Amino acid sequence: MKIYKQLRELQAELKAPKNQRNKFGNYNYRSAEDILEAVKPLAVKHGLTFMINDSLEWVGERYYVRAEVEVFNDENETLRSAAYAREEENKKGMDGSQVTGAASSYARKYALNALLLIDDTKDADATNTHDSKPSTTSAPKQASNAEENIMDKAVAYIKSQTDKQKAYDAIEAKYGDQLTDKQKAGLKKFVR
Repeated sequence: MKIYKQLRELQAELKAPKNQRNKFGNYNYRSAEDILEAVKPLAVKHGLTFMINDSLEWVGERYYVRAEVEVFNDENETLRSAAYAREEENKKGMDGSQVTGAASSYARKYALNALLLIDDTKDADATNTHDSKPSTTSAPKQASNAEENIMDKAVAYIKSQTDKQKAYDAIEAKYGDQLTDKQKAGLKKFVR
């Protein structure tokens, strides 16, 4: 397929530096908008068209924003990449639409990263909670975070596997006793 060559050449030319600065966390980062700004002229040069679509998916007891990036060429060949970001239950100083928008931007950034082979493993934004004081979580809160972490990993694992049912079965075998029926039902939605 010609699209693989076109995308490979675009990936080789793409430069998306981390020109944004988080002064609170003291780190540089790139946003989805930064990536798109760098991609647009290269997409024209290589005869590719990018589209991004978001959807909300209920998984377990949380909403996740699913961002899917599709790239097309003039022969109508298509490649896709998707990423998920969980909406925070509440985010100080943000209304509901801002929380959803932030999750959308995050999911879009990582869907673009996957498709364009951009590595963000050293980004602090993946772990920075943006809290001004150190976390003082109690034991029940830690258990809740562990459950959320299992769900995040389970969703990512199922989505990354070709045989979704086999992936779900492996998760159920390993973590089934730690997941509620609602969480299992949510994970089951990814098995299609």
